[in-house]
Amino acid sequence: MHVTKHEHACVRLEREGKTLLIDPGTFTLPLNDLHDVVAVVITHEHPDHWTSQHLSRILETFPNVPIYGPEGVVRAAAGFDIREVSPGDELEAGPFRLEFFGGQHEVIHESIPVIDNVGVLVDDEFYYPGDSYAVPKGAAVKLLAAPVGAPWLKIGDAIDFVLAVKPHRVFATHDMTLSQAGLSMGRERLTWAAEQNGGEFVALEPGESTDI
Repeated sequence: MHVTKHEHACVRLEREGKTLLIDPGTFTLPLNDLHDVVAVVITHEHPDHWTSQHLSRILETFPNVPIYGPEGVVRAAAGFDIREVSPGDELEAGPFRLEFFGGQHEVIHESIPVIDNVGVLVDDEFYYPGDSYAVPKGAAVKLLAAPVGAPWLKIGDAIDFVLAVKPHRVFATHDMTLSQAGLSMGRERLTWAAEQNGGEFVALEPGESTDI
C-alpha cells in the first residue's frame, strides 16, 4: 500500500492501481493526478476534514465513487450521497478493507458540542483516527497517522495514543495549525512514543509518501 500525506488531515492510499481518499478539507490543496478513486472517507463534519468543493471535484471525475462518514457528516453534507458508517462497521472498497472505530470527536471545550467521529483502519495495516484517540483494539498497526496539533489536542494525550496503538511506524498529521517550531517539537514527542514499543517515526511533508 502506497500512502501519501497531503496538507493537514488528508491522506491518499493507493493499492493495485486504486485510490482511497481520507479527509480532504479546507487546508488541503486541490488533489491532482487522482487515479481510480474507489472511495472517500470523511471522519467527521468539521471543514478542515471535508469541503463541498473537494467532493464536487472528485465526483466530477469519479461520479459513482461512494463517500462514507458518520451520521454528523450525513447531515452536514446533505447535498451529497453520504453512506453512513458507525463504529464496528466493516466494508470493502475496491482492494481496500475498511473497519471503523471510535464514535466521538475529542472534547474541545465544554461549551462546544461533541460531534460524531470515526477512525478508520485500512487492511489491518493503516490507521487514521480522525479527531480522536480511539484505539483500534486487536489490530497490529503497521502505519499510524497521529494527530499532532489541534485546539482539542494536548501533546501528552497524543503521546499516550501512540503508546496505546503501538504502531510499527507513525507519521504526524493534523498539523497545519502549528508553527514549524511547534511541529518539530510534536514530531520529537511522537518519535519518543513510537520508539518505546520498538517502532519508528517517519517525517512526511505534504506530497511525500511511504509504503507499507
